[in-house]
Amino acid sequence: MSDLIPMPSLLYEDVVRRALLEDLGRAGDITTDAIAPPGLTGRGVLLARVGGRVAGLETAQLAFRLLDPDARFDVRRRDGQDVEAGGIVARVESSARALLAAERTALNLLGHLSGIATATRDVVARLDGLNTRVTCTRKTTPGLRALEKHAVRAGGGSNHRFGLDDAVLVKDNHVALAGGIAEAVHRVRRAVGHMVKVEVEVDTIAQLDDALAIGVDVVLLDNMDLPTLREAVRRARGRVLTEASGGIRPETARAVAETGVDILSLGWLTHSAPSLDITLDIEA
Repeated sequence: MSDLIPMPSLLYEDVVRRALLEDLGRAGDITTDAIAPPGLTGRGVLLARVGGRVAGLETAQLAFRLLDPDARFDVRRRDGQDVEAGGIVARVESSARALLAAERTALNLLGHLSGIATATRDVVARLDGLNTRVTCTRKTTPGLRALEKHAVRAGGGSNHRFGLDDAVLVKDNHVALAGGIAEAVHRVRRAVGHMVKVEVEVDTIAQLDDALAIGVDVVLLDNMDLPTLREAVRRARGRVLTEASGGIRPETARAVAETGVDILSLGWLTHSAPSLDITLDIEA
């Protein structure tokens, strides 16, 4: 994706630092320090063992640079670009000690985020020719939300809200506390600013009608079967955005999208996508 906007390093530097500290512990890399003399330069290749979509390369680069500010990179595949099985993502040259001490942190982040990007890419490809967008949720790894949502964008998806403070989502428990959808939305409208969008989760046609009657920006159609979802989309069309969620898998995504829903919300993209197998090979 040539239009993918890079993340400012400020948003992930602390994550990379904490990961390195977790790995280096109290005494550093005692194995590498015993084997590699100070001043020895190392060269390595970040190699994809399977094909996929790259995401998180800049976090990997930062891991090496935090241990060796003079580390140099020859980048072959940037975030948002595909790499084939056996393809080179980047070459890195740094002190040998930094190369091996940062290896696991760099690969953990790069593989995890590339796995999310690859899974997103593959779902988006299944919806080719349709107008439905693929989005993620707040079901993210604690501390990694900004990075995981960046990986979804690298895969061609879009992001739902980043936290509890950037949009309103009235869920079933909110409705239960308020005593109904209308009252919940009424309380929200009194409390938030005019720039904040309001989404309401519904799981029946009756609840959808309540949400449409009071006026909201988005309806989250949760765990509906296809006939019910199709009817919900018909009623909501031209009035609000529609978002489908609940157990949507790659093999069912197109059928759900063909109901005409605007957005597919997939929590598993960030909490269950398998890591992309990327390795670091030291060059002699």
